[in-house]
Amino acid sequence: MLIDFFLEVRRAKVPASLREFLDLLEALQNRLAFADMEEFYYLSRLCLVKDERHFDKFDRAFKAYFEGIENLEDLMEMLIPDDWLRAEFEKHLSEEDKAKIDSLGGLEELIETFKKRMEEQQERHAGGNKWIGTGGTSPFGADGYNPEGFRIGQKNGRQGRAVKVWEKREFKDLDDSITLGIRNIKVAMRRLRKFARQGAADQLDMDDTIRSTARNAGYLDLKMVPERHNAVKVLIFFDVGGSMDPHVRVCEELFSAARMEFKHMEYFYFHNFVYESVWKNNIRRMNETTSTWDILNKYTPDYKVIFVGDATMAPYEISHPGGSIEHWNEEAGSTWFQRISDHFRKVVWLNPLPESYWGTGGSLGMTRQLVNDHMYPLTIDGLESAMKQLSK
Repeated sequence: MLIDFFLEVRRAKVPASLREFLDLLEALQNRLAFADMEEFYYLSRLCLVKDERHFDKFDRAFKAYFEGIENLEDLMEMLIPDDWLRAEFEKHLSEEDKAKIDSLGGLEELIETFKKRMEEQQERHAGGNKWIGTGGTSPFGADGYNPEGFRIGQKNGRQGRAVKVWEKREFKDLDDSITLGIRNIKVAMRRLRKFARQGAADQLDMDDTIRSTARNAGYLDLKMVPERHNAVKVLIFFDVGGSMDPHVRVCEELFSAARMEFKHMEYFYFHNFVYESVWKNNIRRMNETTSTWDILNKYTPDYKVIFVGDATMAPYEISHPGGSIEHWNEEAGSTWFQRISDHFRKVVWLNPLPESYWGTGGSLGMTRQLVNDHMYPLTIDGLESAMKQLSK
């Protein structure tokens, strides 16, 4: 049971072990989730995923495995033997619940009726008690009420008793474990290097050891030096969510390469444009934020700043107070961006969209003006140009 689902999660590169899979089966056996797709989603994620970095991989695997399920009957056949499930399900129904389900002839009749109405209906319907639509009492649709219904196209439940609950997605942190396809990015980033030896002397200096030993008439005299590393300090801001979803892969590759290349690197996330706060954890982005003022006070002007985003939004999100689509910002995004540009000596913007899409107007034109036209495509050539600009 559920072995194919477990294998799908493993194929998505989620490091789930057999022990964690057995924990999930034991949790199901103890009825921690029963006949509820949403409860099963959270339970299986809790058991199989031990690091928040892998939440997005798990969500994609969950969607890939369960997307083909068109009705409750399919789910029953895939997960639990039919006779056992129906017997257990009936134990949790009150007499009133059983009477309501029997109003359509039982669960089998409910599913068959849904199929027939999908075939018969030719247009959108609102209200009423038969057709698949919105705001009515039909057992099929959204934003209405029926105790034994399917919910279709509605993001949040109203009665909490629909048979189907569709996928819910959230912004995801970038994965810094990506290793494929980042070699060229690392090579491009090497243009931004300033080597220094700092910290404890823990590496053997072979040349100095030989010279010192020779001066001591052959008596070994070891000479140690601190590790040599890239002393450049980098601050990266990633746009996440919305129109940036198609560019997650290339952003993860950039993130992984930067983590390996720069010893002194800090990163933050924002959505569409930077305002009075940013965050480091997308799961808790609403209640664990970092003040932009704190960033300006904490990080010295010698940090190299890189913004990564498509700069595609309504222009008022940049130019007007209250322009943010997620909260009320007292000051315009352009004001905050100007403060960042004034504080840090070098700021560039990397755009995953092809340069031919940029144009000169709208939000892209405004962003290019704010960054003094130091916007570069997120390609190898663009990266090399951006690193060259930051190294000046």
